[in-house]
Amino acid sequence: MTTAISIEDVRREVTILKALSGHKNLVRFHDSYEDANNVYIIMELCEGGELLDRILSRGGRYTEEDAKVIIVQILSVVAFCHLQGVVHRDLKPENFLFTTRDENAPMKLIDFGLSDFIRPDERLNDIVGSAYYVAPEVLHRSYSVEADIWSIGVITYILLCGSRPFWARTESGIFRSVLRADPNFDDSPWPSVSLEAKDFVKRFLNKDHRKRMTAAQAMTHPWLRDENLQIPLDILVYKLLKSYLRATPFKRAALKSLSKALTEDELVYLRAQFKLLEPNGDGRISLENFRMALLQSATDAMKESRASEVLNAMDALSYRKMDFEEFCAAAISPYQLEALEGWEQIASTAFEYFEQEGNRVLSVDELAREMNLGPSAHSLLRDWIRLSDGKLSFLGYTKFLHGVTVRSSNTRH
Repeated sequence: MTTAISIEDVRREVTILKALSGHKNLVRFHDSYEDANNVYIIMELCEGGELLDRILSRGGRYTEEDAKVIIVQILSVVAFCHLQGVVHRDLKPENFLFTTRDENAPMKLIDFGLSDFIRPDERLNDIVGSAYYVAPEVLHRSYSVEADIWSIGVITYILLCGSRPFWARTESGIFRSVLRADPNFDDSPWPSVSLEAKDFVKRFLNKDHRKRMTAAQAMTHPWLRDENLQIPLDILVYKLLKSYLRATPFKRAALKSLSKALTEDELVYLRAQFKLLEPNGDGRISLENFRMALLQSATDAMKESRASEVLNAMDALSYRKMDFEEFCAAAISPYQLEALEGWEQIASTAFEYFEQEGNRVLSVDELAREMNLGPSAHSLLRDWIRLSDGKLSFLGYTKFLHGVTVRSSNTRH
């Protein structure tokens, strides 16, 4: 701990620990001191050992019911970190400690040495973390908070089957396995694991980071669903709403049709988020609802540094209100829905609604403008418009929902 770089890393860890105070599954920070050679961090004493030790003491795996208790605690604290604008970047069983030796003792997330602050639209590019738990996009040097979600998927996989999803004898071999992103769900004990649990893990270990659930969403997944579970506010809602408010009327109509096709499983999450925004007496929400919900869930550090930035991006809500139906259209991600087994049925039903209420005749040039594309994209977009009536085809509708991926220039080096 003597180089300037390492001391700065520890100072950043102290800053993050101070900023993240207040969650029951987060190790409590007391104080820090520096001398000429070292930085000393005084934290809560956790005497129950690592999650890794508990896994090994159980013969390598947990029952589904016992695994749920662990995963809910992990999701709750990670959702809290992400809402405050912190990505952990080193989630693994060794970094979760039990407070006591008691079998039912709560867990605490520790070791924020690789953590960093991150804005909703920002991408990081330094390769950090532990090989078995690192996400594919980290190895591609462009990632955000979804990398933590991948790591939770790896932990859940280990809890349920007792082995790692990505393994090799060398670090480079592990990385190749991670980049293939093809975990085994065929060998024992997976045939005896519930379909809901397998779906839960697969929704985390999706190679496309855009298709993964958030930590808050995962707490409403059928495998974990519990009326007594306190669902946290999801920062993704703010990010998606920002995009929706900037969208054209045609794009909003497409999203509204998609929201009408949602199944009950997806609506559980959206209802939970809408409820957290505490709608007014008329059942609608405004910018003030978003502001109050964020401030109630934010730490003092988040309020001072990031809350205004998040809310300023939603200024378009200042002079209007939104009911639950429109909120659903604004707060859904077509990428996440595409990861569902029932996506084809959802998309087909959504297109039927779109044909009735939103589809219209448009030229290739208009479609290009809708998607902020230049003339070079015209040849591709022609295939999305029906020759018979000049409206979007089913293919065009699903492609239009996703938009076109543009590599963000907002990457931190």
